[in-house]
Amino acid sequence: MVAQDPDVLYWPQYLTPEDADQLYEHCSGALAWRQETIRMFGRVVLQPRLQVWMGDMAYRYSGRTFEPTPWDEQLTALARRFQDELQVPFNSVLCNWYQSGAHSMGWHSDNEPELGNEPVIVSVSIGAARRFVLRQRSNHQQRLEYLLGHGDVLVMRGRTQQRWEHALPKTQKPVGARINLTYRYLLRSPQP
Repeated sequence: MVAQDPDVLYWPQYLTPEDADQLYEHCSGALAWRQETIRMFGRVVLQPRLQVWMGDMAYRYSGRTFEPTPWDEQLTALARRFQDELQVPFNSVLCNWYQSGAHSMGWHSDNEPELGNEPVIVSVSIGAARRFVLRQRSNHQQRLEYLLGHGDVLVMRGRTQQRWEHALPKTQKPVGARINLTYRYLLRSPQP
């Protein structure tokens, strides 16, 4: 069976440059950023990025449960905008701050049971442009790549998380900082 193309919407410059600038300034100064630990290949390591989990309930991935911080007013307003546009509810947002090219996200799928079978993940990029790559689970040679810039939005939906993985690779090139906001809907709290 051949995996189908991912169900992805790409909206370049969804936010105006002024709105993206304002959101970046707000997020970099107002959110309680932390560098969390996760379990990878049997070892506990620091994640190569800063992070804030915000929403209505806890979220579990990479062997760790993350308790939410209270919703931020500006991020709530953006969630409502996506809910209206996509006709899908959102009750959480994972905020990642990649401060340099050494900060990254490895290959993974957002396929935790709490997200359901066909989650809708809305990814908002603000700050420096970075490569975002998708690859088929069944054929790693089959790839798609986006250069996500300041104010761009990428929406993954349908069976994308079941059939594809995605990553934000490290880069040796000099790049500025990037904040990524990934809105999602959790069906329930994670099971212990």
